[in-house]
Parts: sequence; structure tokens; C-alpha cells
Amino acid sequence: MTPLGPATVQKIHAATADVLVPAAALYLDLHSHPELSSHERRTAQQFAIWLAEAGYTVSTGIGGHGVVGRLHRGDGPVILIRAELDALPVTERTGLSYASTVFGTTESGEKVPVMHACGHDLHLAAAAGAATVLARLADDWHGTVLVVGQPGEETLSGARAMLEDGLYTRFDPPTVALAQHSASFPAGLVAHGRGPVMAGSVTFEVTVHGTGGHAASPQLTVDPVVTAAAIVMRLQTVVSRETGPAEPVVLTIGSLHAGSASNVIPDRATLGITARGYSDEVLNRVGRAVHRIVQAECAASGCAREPDITVVSRSPANVPHPAVTRTVRAAHSEVLGAKAVTDWQLSMGAEDFALLGEAGTGIHGVTGIRTAYWMLGTVAPRQWAAAPGTTAPEKISRLPSNHSPEFSPDLRLSLPTGISAMAAAALSSIHQR
Repeated sequence: MTPLGPATVQKIHAATADVLVPAAALYLDLHSHPELSSHERRTAQQFAIWLAEAGYTVSTGIGGHGVVGRLHRGDGPVILIRAELDALPVTERTGLSYASTVFGTTESGEKVPVMHACGHDLHLAAAAGAATVLARLADDWHGTVLVVGQPGEETLSGARAMLEDGLYTRFDPPTVALAQHSASFPAGLVAHGRGPVMAGSVTFEVTVHGTGGHAASPQLTVDPVVTAAAIVMRLQTVVSRETGPAEPVVLTIGSLHAGSASNVIPDRATLGITARGYSDEVLNRVGRAVHRIVQAECAASGCAREPDITVVSRSPANVPHPAVTRTVRAAHSEVLGAKAVTDWQLSMGAEDFALLGEAGTGIHGVTGIRTAYWMLGTVAPRQWAAAPGTTAPEKISRLPSNHSPEFSPDLRLSLPTGISAMAAAALSSIHQR
């Protein structure tokens, strides 16, 4: 590991202070104008404009609305910084003056409220600020910085889409890929994992085909609602009876849709099912159980045809590279102070960043890409102090979390921390040998 040194630390602080006001304005604009996955046209445009004004050569339309800014400063490593463009179908209830009132249209044509309830606006503003810091410190490093605005993270489709659209053939593949993610712990802190930071995930869409009819004559039908209910209950045994007590696995049925009237038995029911775990072996095993149980319950109900079971998305566990993590953690301690760097506990949250590294070799064909990934605190000091509980886990459990309508990062502390943390991570990765 190569420490940044006091002179570089001072330069990062000064450059972060200079860029903070415009980066905050970018955050407020993005928060007020969120866009759903695969619809991030305006968000991508705003991010691309920032990168171009910072001196980056900008390419757009990669894997959908993906953006890449490239800054080349001679021979050296290639460092990729990733931030996400998309927001969620959530009604904002923060009460902020810049709260979103936007509505968007889903892929199925449904009109829904949209909110940056996961901090992607914060990630983008921090990445934009860090891009400017790195451009202003360009005399202090040699190599190439790629700043990526990724679409479709919430659907776990964007990283794959960008890679399949030539992210690593249009541009030099990175030596190191970096990302950070907001979370509900004190703003001003960052947290690094020791091993996996996020779980792998596989999402299924299951359609049960029954035989519809009148509610008054259920004996003339095959009720898919009853079958779906049996599937829901039976799937609960996959974790409780097919998984060891020490093996972290989560299996969630997040949606169940059937019918439109109380006096009509529908002819189909659709379930959304997500499995999470820390290895492909676990995900494959749980996936086989899902197939077995769904097919068996449909057979037991006498369904006229086999169920449709579709894998909607899949992403591997997010396991940062140990050596790069140590380097970045040391840089964060230098820039933010040792007390501002803490440990991150295992999380069943999932995202697709890992595909940009070694875990995605089967897609992009590049080996040896190392990653670093850390969590960025978002909770204001007063909010943290007022949260019930005496321990960090107790307080976190009572605070609005990611995807909550009340999720609201403390911009005053989290944004400068995010900018400095990302700039320090990039510089330390460039200097690492």
C-alpha cells in the first residue's frame, strides 16, 4: 500500500471544498427529477454534461442510457468509478423542499411515483465531484480514469447491458473498479467489509396457470390463488428446513398478483420471488428448490399446464478484493480520519457492481479486474442521536432505510465525505503497485 501523503490529502480537501456547492446543486436537481430503471435519459444527460465540463471525453447510450467519461493522463493503470442513474417506484414522504413529485411509467405501462430512495442521486453527485477533483489533481497521477453512470441497477440489468454493449472493448478495461453505496449509519463515516459486502441474488417470475370461473362454482375451476398461496407457504421451508443454520440465505416472495374481482376466480397468478446468498452454489440450490416446489404444488392442484418459471435477473455476491480494500481503507483513514472509517457487517442487499470485476469475466472476458466497494453513511448527527436504542444495530433498525419513502441522506456531511472518499480511493488505486 502507498499512502497518499499529507500534500495529496490537503489537495483532496481543497478541491472537494471548491466543488461542493455545484455538486450539491447537481444532487438537488437529480433528487427532484428521478427516473425509473431504463428510463434515465435526463439523469444521464445531466451527468454527461458535468463530466464534459470537467474535461472528460464523454460517450453516451452505452447499454441503454449508460454514460462513460474518460480522462487520460499518460501510461498507467485504468481506474473505473461507477455510480447508478436510476430511481425507484416509491412515493416520497421526506417533506423536503426538493422532494420528488415525479411520476413515471413502468415497462408494463403502469404510472407510478418515482423517488431516489436508495441514494443513487448521492452516488452520482459524489462521483461527479470526485471526477472534478481528479481532473484538478491530474498532475499528481498517471493513467486513465473512467467515470461510469450505470443504468438499470435496481433491476440488476444495467452492468450486464453496458458490458454486452462493449464497455470493455470501447474503452480499456479497468485495473481497479470502485463504487460506494449509501446506508443508514452516521453521515461522515465510511464502512468497509472484510469479505462479502453484499449478497448474490436471483429473481424469478412464476406464473401459475389455473382454470378460471365463477366464484360460486369453485368446483368447476382450478384456483391459481390457492395454488399460489400453497407455493408461498411451502417456500418458507427452503430456508428453515433445507438450509443449515449457519448458512446465510434469504428467500422472499415480494409480489403476488391474481384476479381483479371478488366474484371471479382468475385463470392465472403471478409471483415475484427473490433468493439471496453468498455463493453461486447456494443460489443454484435454492433455485432448484423453487422449481421443484412450484412444479409440485401446481401438479398437486391439478393445473392444466406447467407453470412458467423465468429468471428475471441474477447477480453474483459483491466480494471486494482484499488488497485493494486495504489500500482504499488506508487512504480513507488518511483523508477522513481513522475514526471515520469503520467495519461493515454482512448484508443481504444485492446489486450488480460485481459484474464489472472478476465475477463478470464470463460476460466481458477480462481477467484480473480488482474491485473495492464501501458503504457511505447518510444519517444526520441529530437524527442518529434521537433514534431509539443504545447500540448501532438498534438505532439502524429504527431509522428509514434504503427504499423507504422517508430515506433522506444528510447532504451536508454525506456529500463531501462521498466526494473525498471516492477521490482518495481512485488516487490510492492508481498509486498502488
